[in-house]
Amino acid sequence: MTPQERAELIADLKEALSEAPTPQLSDEEHQWVKMAIQKEAQSIALRQAIIEKSLSSLVWSAFVGMGIVLLEYLRNHGLRF
Repeated sequence: MTPQERAELIADLKEALSEAPTPQLSDEEHQWVKMAIQKEAQSIALRQAIIEKSLSSLVWSAFVGMGIVLLEYLRNHGLRF
């Protein structure tokens, strides 16, 4: 392909693309897209909240478990409660 043919091909492609009609969404389709995006955002927020709450529960469980182990250790070594 010569540089002249390449330039003609590029010009033809540009012309064809500029003449092609761009697809437009109807109001109903636009509303559906907005709702789908909102649903996905809510889903992500829900997953993030579940992860945060699970991790905080795990940390509290670890604290309680360490407290129980410490208490049992002290009871086994003569401290009375």
